[in-house]
Amino acid sequence: MRFLSTRRRHPLAGLVVLLLGLVLTGSAYAVAAPGPSADPLAQDGELVEQGRKLFLVGCSSCHGKNGEGVMTQSGGMNGPSLVGVGSAAVEFQVATGRMPITQGAEQAPRKDRVFDANETLALSAFVASLGPGPAIPDESEYDPAGLTEEEIVQGGEIWRTNCTACHNFNASGGALPNGKNAPSLAGVEPLHMYEAMLTGPQQMPSFSGLTPEEKRMVIGYVKSLEESPSYGGSSLGSLGPVSEGLFAWLIGIGALVCVAVWIGASGARVKK
Repeated sequence: MRFLSTRRRHPLAGLVVLLLGLVLTGSAYAVAAPGPSADPLAQDGELVEQGRKLFLVGCSSCHGKNGEGVMTQSGGMNGPSLVGVGSAAVEFQVATGRMPITQGAEQAPRKDRVFDANETLALSAFVASLGPGPAIPDESEYDPAGLTEEEIVQGGEIWRTNCTACHNFNASGGALPNGKNAPSLAGVEPLHMYEAMLTGPQQMPSFSGLTPEEKRMVIGYVKSLEESPSYGGSSLGSLGPVSEGLFAWLIGIGALVCVAVWIGASGARVKK
C-alpha cells in the first residue's frame, strides 16, 4: 500500500488507471456479450448466401442491405432492423405471406406467400446469421399430438388468462385500437402459433413467461376448439357480445316491433 501511495502522483499514474479501466471494461463485455448464433441455419454458409441474394432483391428496400433497417426522412422506420430477430420471426412473417408487404398499412395481413418453403428457409438462415435470436422450433415443441385431456384443459386456462382479450374466447379474433386486429386462429398451423408466441409479431407480445410445454398446451386447446360443436345453436361467428348484441337488436327487437305494429294495425279499435 505504501508503494502505491508514494507513486499515485507519478505522471504515468493516470495512464495506468485508464488502461486498467479499459481492460476491465473489455473483459466484462466479452463475458456479457452474446456469442455467435446457435441457430444451425446460420451455420449453413451456402444457405445463408442463397438467402442473402433473395434478401437483396425482395427485402433490402425496406430493411436495408444488411438488415439494419431503413430510416425515413421524418425520423421513422421504413422497415425495422432485423438484427437479432431470429429465424423463427422470418419464417412466421414470410410463410404466412405477411412479408414482403405490398403497401403501407396499420397491420400486415395474412395472404398468399411470395416465397416458397426453400426460399423462406434461406431467408431465415440469412437473418439468423445477422445476430442471435429465436430459432425455428422443432416439431416436437409445437405439435399438440399426444397431449392428454388434462393438458388441453390446462392450455385452455392459460388461453383464457393471456389471450382472450385480443383473440376472443373462441380464437375467432377481434378488433384492436388504431385500425389493428387480432386475427382468427381457425386453420392456423401449430408452427405459426408457436412462432407467434415466441417472437411477438406486430402488436402481439412475446410470451417469454410461458414454457415451451405451456405454449404447446395452448396450441392443443386452440386446435381442440376447431373440433368442438356449438352446443348453444348458431355460433354467430363466435364473436361474443358483438354478434349476439347485433342479432338481438336487429332480429329480436326488430321482430317485436313488427309484431307490435301488426297488432296496432289490425286491432279491434282499428276495425271500428
